[in-house]
Amino acid sequence: MPRFTVHIRDEWLAVPCRDTTNTIRWLGLESVRRYIKNKPDNGGITALKDIRFVVRRCQGQGLLDADDTIEDVLEDNDFVELAMEGDTMSPDFIPSQPGVSHLYPYHHICLDGNSLTSTDLVNLGRGLYKIKLTPEAETKVVQARELLDTIVKENKVVYGITTGFGKFARTVIPVGKLKELQENLVRSHSAGVGNPLSPERTRMLLALRINVLAKGYSGISLETLHAMIQAFNASCLSFVPEKGTVGASGDLAPLSHLALGLMGEGRMWSPTSGWADAKYVLEAHGLKPIVLRPKEGLALINGTQMITSLGAEAVERAEAIARQADIIAALTLEVLKGSTKAFDSEIHALRPHPGQIEVAFRFRSLLESDHHPSEIAESHRFCDRVQDAYTMRCCPQVHGIVNDTIHFVKNIINTEINSATDNPMVFAERGETISGGNFHGEYPAKALDYLAIGVHELASISERRIERLCNPSLSELPAFLVNEGGLNSGFMIAHCTAASLVSENKVLCHPSSVDSLSTSAATEDHVSMGGWAARKALRVVEHVEQVLAIELLAACQGIEFLRPLRTTTPLEKVYDLVRSVVRPWIKDRFMSPDIEAVHRLLLDQKVWSVAKPYIDKYETHFVPGSRPISPTAFSLEAPPSPRKRVRHE
Repeated sequence: MPRFTVHIRDEWLAVPCRDTTNTIRWLGLESVRRYIKNKPDNGGITALKDIRFVVRRCQGQGLLDADDTIEDVLEDNDFVELAMEGDTMSPDFIPSQPGVSHLYPYHHICLDGNSLTSTDLVNLGRGLYKIKLTPEAETKVVQARELLDTIVKENKVVYGITTGFGKFARTVIPVGKLKELQENLVRSHSAGVGNPLSPERTRMLLALRINVLAKGYSGISLETLHAMIQAFNASCLSFVPEKGTVGASGDLAPLSHLALGLMGEGRMWSPTSGWADAKYVLEAHGLKPIVLRPKEGLALINGTQMITSLGAEAVERAEAIARQADIIAALTLEVLKGSTKAFDSEIHALRPHPGQIEVAFRFRSLLESDHHPSEIAESHRFCDRVQDAYTMRCCPQVHGIVNDTIHFVKNIINTEINSATDNPMVFAERGETISGGNFHGEYPAKALDYLAIGVHELASISERRIERLCNPSLSELPAFLVNEGGLNSGFMIAHCTAASLVSENKVLCHPSSVDSLSTSAATEDHVSMGGWAARKALRVVEHVEQVLAIELLAACQGIEFLRPLRTTTPLEKVYDLVRSVVRPWIKDRFMSPDIEAVHRLLLDQKVWSVAKPYIDKYETHFVPGSRPISPTAFSLEAPPSPRKRVRHE
């Protein structure tokens, strides 16, 4: 029999429908009748026949006509919201978000706990792939579970399996209460606060926890792991508050919320339902709540996956914006009629930091006159300027260290992605469990604090270039890049926005990992504060993207005042890309949408996509000594061990 899940005020109701030729009005009245039946005071409703209401689908928020038949506008197991006249939508109801990717792809990434990368993880978050396990991973998971079942059967005392947790580690739990022990652990630790993670970030969190469990050192059962994979593949995502972790023992609060939804408790999101009670979301997708066995609650919540999944997004976005920052700065240098001499390969060979050499190479590939003649550059070839300001001349040195920082952090994040961070660890081949401290988040916390400090410099130097573009005494362009100054303000406040974001970043760059507060009655007496390190690193990266979007807009506006002169071919292509979404400023207009449109170009890496073919072509015709050095060529760290690539099927 078809059934629909209806949200009325603070209740979710399952409403069966024997005859789908009934109307939406019938469904609404039947839902209200069931709502009244469950309320001692009838929910304040005196006469059912007088009720006026509207009904909308949770997915997409489309209003439904009361006279339409159910079979024409709804599908079995659909989720709908009913709002009665005088009511507002419940504050607990968060609709399916139209901007969120929630694809149901046919291709899979095979997880083995050893091969996932930050790029793969971000793609999983975007809904580009489903997940399945490799046969080797399944075998290791089964072997570890068999050892745990033996420990329970023999009544051995092992932390987290037959004992309490933290301060209660010496409290032995009777065998008959081991299931309750694990359920209580998840429920009590689901104590986070704040807004929920977005569906993309929750998908990343769930995918990463699955990958870590697939290593086979946590003692999770294969049945529970398969249930997690089914929930991921259906995009059934738990409500995970963004705040509450101190980063040791791992990300307990957020991972507990992740597990709670899988248990059918709390709330869940899916593309079909929006936010609803977890048990209804699972049931609507043909899934059953997981039933925890001994140690499984601990296996689900003990680890650094919140820090690491957010860190993976941060480092991927940082890498993307760092590449594009070179292109934007090169365009600004052209508009300000700067010199390319500071990017000579022999200068940078004398200070051979990999990032510095790479950035200088990119500038040459975009600006070198032998490959890309520039009418703008030719117009000031014989000017009397000796050298440029640091914000242009020192881009290889400033942008370069950002690149090297990102490389360093990405290496740590990718190692953490494929690390077992549970406690105790289950060594099936040795037949024992060992308590350790792999759950401590200091590695990703320190790395992400470093990332924030490093990538912020792209915004800091960009804001100074925006100032030079807007200041007529420095640019030889109209004040604030607009005609009829005074009547028009041009980029005056856009520059203020950039300055405010840079100032905010200065506070966000204070390292969270230098702090520690003792928790759990001094049992967990040193923590990483890595959750905040990850969240603020993402905010810093977003601010950097926005500042560079403003610089790119300003540089393209500066080009307008240099016409009919043209810049180099690759930079003209960048200009054309921007003009495909933002027209030139003739007079003042609403500016925020333009900033957002260019920010989206940067997020989608379209600026990089336009310029990259020219950079690649230049590399194939490089002058000896100009080829960029590999980022690992001068690394002081040991080379990473070879890793099998994730299989895409």
